[in-house]
Amino acid sequence: MAKDRGEKKHAPKQGGRAAHFQPGEKAKNFKGTILRLFGYLRPYIWQMVIVAITAILSTCFSIVSPAILGRGTDVVVKGITGVGIDYHELLVILLVLLAIYVAAWAFGTIQAWIMAIVSQKIIYTLRDKMSKKLDRLPLRFFDKVSYGEVQSRMINDIETINQTLTASITQMITAVITLIGIISMMLSISVTMTLAAMLVIPASIFVIKLVVGKSQKHFQNQQMFLGKVNSHVEEMYSGHDIVKAFNREELSQKEFEEYNDSLCEASWKSQFLSGLMMPLTQFIGNLAYVMVCFLGGYLALQGRISIGQIQAFIQYVRSFNHPVQQVANIANQLQSTAAAAERVFELLDEEEEKDTVDGDRETKDTNPDVDGDVKFENVSFGYLEGEPVIRDFSFEAKAGQRVAIVGPTGAGKTTIVKLLMRYYELDGGRILVDGQDIKTMSRHELRSKFGMVLQDTWLNSNSIGENIRYGKPDATDEEVEAAAYAAHIDHFIKTLPGGYDMEITEDATNISSGQKQLLTIARAILADAPILILDEATSSVDTRTERLIQKAMSNLMEGRTSFIIAHRLSTIKDADHILVMDHGDIVEQGSHEELLARSGVYAGLYNSQFSR
Repeated sequence: MAKDRGEKKHAPKQGGRAAHFQPGEKAKNFKGTILRLFGYLRPYIWQMVIVAITAILSTCFSIVSPAILGRGTDVVVKGITGVGIDYHELLVILLVLLAIYVAAWAFGTIQAWIMAIVSQKIIYTLRDKMSKKLDRLPLRFFDKVSYGEVQSRMINDIETINQTLTASITQMITAVITLIGIISMMLSISVTMTLAAMLVIPASIFVIKLVVGKSQKHFQNQQMFLGKVNSHVEEMYSGHDIVKAFNREELSQKEFEEYNDSLCEASWKSQFLSGLMMPLTQFIGNLAYVMVCFLGGYLALQGRISIGQIQAFIQYVRSFNHPVQQVANIANQLQSTAAAAERVFELLDEEEEKDTVDGDRETKDTNPDVDGDVKFENVSFGYLEGEPVIRDFSFEAKAGQRVAIVGPTGAGKTTIVKLLMRYYELDGGRILVDGQDIKTMSRHELRSKFGMVLQDTWLNSNSIGENIRYGKPDATDEEVEAAAYAAHIDHFIKTLPGGYDMEITEDATNISSGQKQLLTIARAILADAPILILDEATSSVDTRTERLIQKAMSNLMEGRTSFIIAHRLSTIKDADHILVMDHGDIVEQGSHEELLARSGVYAGLYNSQFSR
């Protein structure tokens, strides 16, 4: 859409961030965010039951294996010191161990398979909700949050959540069951040695709590600065030609390095603290291991415990450290996940466009026969409270009229169009289409009555034919070609490799600006809407093509109400009515000849374009 630079200042991006995101802030509600995230598991309760059962079985099989291996050790020791090794009993023990290991692997595989399916369904749901939410957010949201920030939430934050759902949940289940099982097996071998090993648990809990508390803010900063880096990269590389034209590469690089340094600092601090968790818990676990070795040797000398039992117990102590470390790592991961999930939920909780009609996006056009009368009654509007852009604006366009809106930059021309399309809600007054207040229409119904050609062209990464068909998805190939012919671009398209099937690149760099403009005009022609909005529609074409487009537009606008925003006044001389705006007010209105005869603002603008 054409940018009235004077208007844009009323809608600042606040540094590309929403105002409620501040550097260094912690997750506002860690517990509530995690509980809300895990609430997405509710529809998959039976799958989670199966995951829990398979995790329990897999863990139980893994837990009993050291005890059985200890029995095998006792058989060997007994055979060496006594009457000989009982190979039959030893073979049975080894076969049982093999069966246990296979069963543990099988149940672990089933658990991982189900959890992968569940996690991907949840991630699909979150992405789908975010995509639909973005469609329902008002433009005010995008005035304060950059596109890179939105991309970061939809890609990086969602991926962080995905990693937690895929691995951390099953690891948490396994770790808890393993701890319970190992402690039970250790108690069955020796209560004294178990109590000695348990002395390290308070120390482990203290270390985990300390590290998690320190790392939480750094994980939050990591996600925040990752969004800033993405936003900067998206902005700089989408406008890299402008950056180069003004020799701003060095400044752009400097700004990137500032964001990157902040991201690096937050990342290394969070990862360093996260990395401390394992060596610290290993150190504490090794203390338990040493105590068990000395105490086990002492009890063995007293004949209160066998060598096989000591071996099994030592294995359990070693295994005991692993789930403790897992819990520590998961606790750390949950900090990052909470920060990411909170950013996702904040987007999902953003206030949506309010509509007086239920089912906004599903509403069918209940009034397809539109005459095209448009009336503004005492309309007032400002992007920011207390800073009006439009003041007490009143005007009526009769059906079929061609209304041109002109004025200096920042006069409010494009704002009028945005209000007509209900991109923003009015601060005062009302707008009527065919006598019906647009607030009583759904946005879907209202916007279906308008065709638009904007100064800033937008084409998606698709074929040329599909880009034209965007204005009418069910159009036939013949209708698409007819629209292109009317827009005087059919011949050019047929000279391209692939013709209408040629793919347009992501930034439409494989066609010129003028050709992009012609394609958007063809799109509007195909849409065949009863009311047209032409915002500097011929600004990117040469003089010869402009004349051709003007002829096509004249045919297109025949019998339709048309609003034409133009800076080149030569293009609107045939308009039925011309509104001259300045600072949000109508300062003059009338036909081209009438306004010239008054020698006022319009005459000054017109003559300035043709003065030598």
